[in-house]
Amino acid sequence: MEAGVPMTDGGPDYAAIERHLASLGLIARGGFHPRPADGVPDLPDGRAAGTLVVVGNAGPALWRVFAAAPEAADGAPDPLNRWSERVLGEFAGRIGGQALYPFGGPPYWPFIAWAKRAEAVWESPLGMLIHPDYGLWHAYRGALALPGRIALPARQERAKPCDSCAEKPCLATCPVGAFTPAGHDPARYDVAACAGHVGAPAGADCLGLGCRARRACPIGRDYLYDGPQARFHMAAFLAARRRDGARGEPDSSEMGNR
Repeated sequence: MEAGVPMTDGGPDYAAIERHLASLGLIARGGFHPRPADGVPDLPDGRAAGTLVVVGNAGPALWRVFAAAPEAADGAPDPLNRWSERVLGEFAGRIGGQALYPFGGPPYWPFIAWAKRAEAVWESPLGMLIHPDYGLWHAYRGALALPGRIALPARQERAKPCDSCAEKPCLATCPVGAFTPAGHDPARYDVAACAGHVGAPAGADCLGLGCRARRACPIGRDYLYDGPQARFHMAAFLAARRRDGARGEPDSSEMGNR
């Protein structure tokens, strides 16, 4: 077990997990005690997971840590995913658990469902999950599956911010109208128009600062990504589109919240 992480009878102390993740620019975003319907896999030794802690990030805190990591500069593909695998995998091993990730499939673990069980998030009109504090400026980097049932903070019940947003500026701001006026519809989201705009000179604003429709949301303004972080994710979106065109399937690590 990792030195400095207090242990209870069921496993590591949740507050200590929070502190360690914060040192990595990450956030413990709640958790739950899995039921069979949750789709949480058994641990490598065959035991059922007693607790799942969802791990994510919000705002620029993660970027400040990741930018100084070797993965950020080694030129190999998927640097942020590889960094996530390294830091979460090492930590999970030291506290007797297993790290799970929203990338690396197919198949993919049901992270959207896990996120909704762990904390108050909902689909926004753009399709990305919206958080009442972070807005659209957050993502999920992994989850820690633990053998014991550790004490968890109660899931807070919050109001969905989109329900009180009459104007919904996110739907009227996209320069190429990639989103439908009625809100998120995967069958009608014009991803080709979106990617074409971002990859063209006219899309320099979206490429350099992040999706203009995402930036129009009034929630979570304090958590907007800095320029380098926004450019990294938009470049990853374009790279994923190029891969998808070649193999005909999406990579969930570049879909939704990034």
